[in-house]
Amino acid sequence: MLDASARPRRLEWQSAVVEAIEAQTPTVKSFRLRPERWGGFRAGQHVDVRLTAPDGYSAQRSYSIGSAPDGSGTIELAIEEMRNGEVSPFFHEVVEVGDTIELRGPIGGHFIWDVSIGGPILLIGGGSGLVPLMSMLRHRAIVAPEIPAVLIYSARRYDDLIWREELFHRRDKDRNFRLIVNLTRESARPGLHFGRIDADRILEAIAEETSWITYICGSNPFVGAASDLAIAAGLAPETIRTERYGG
Repeated sequence: MLDASARPRRLEWQSAVVEAIEAQTPTVKSFRLRPERWGGFRAGQHVDVRLTAPDGYSAQRSYSIGSAPDGSGTIELAIEEMRNGEVSPFFHEVVEVGDTIELRGPIGGHFIWDVSIGGPILLIGGGSGLVPLMSMLRHRAIVAPEIPAVLIYSARRYDDLIWREELFHRRDKDRNFRLIVNLTRESARPGLHFGRIDADRILEAIAEETSWITYICGSNPFVGAASDLAIAAGLAPETIRTERYGG
């Protein structure tokens, strides 16, 4: 007989109050939420968000948590407004501080990082695929800043870099963290690269080290291409964890 404590926990919908909203890019806003019952989460996990119309119609989407597990009882989501979407336009155009939304979670047990997993850590993110990687990066800075970490981040333009100022600040202040940025639709700026992530960029990140624990998140094509590059660079497939979203 399965012990009750070992049974999978049933996820229940609960209310969460919006405590803060901040524009991160022209198309991405971050939302600080306080769920009414929250037992914590692990860096890399996500939540489901549900909207229900007065006629009973509902729509739900999954969003990664970008904040670190910090005991505050809150989580930060970064939501990109999707053209013709059902949920993201509501967040961008309707939701205000003090509103209540429905969510359930945390969800996910593979694409996670904590100090027991160790490092060094190679994070590769495309667009809003940065969000769960940011949670890992922030968590590492709190619990194990001595673990080396590299983030390769691909975005269309400079203004599309989510949490841009925080990333640059971490790059400048954290001697064990390196940031490599590729812009695909804008000419390179000082210290940044132009074009898609390629083999040279992976080799620049890993240098002579091959024991990286790698996390890749982004669109299906992005994750496929980045995974192939990582393996071609000599990283063991079993050390690479991926998370994809459609498109």
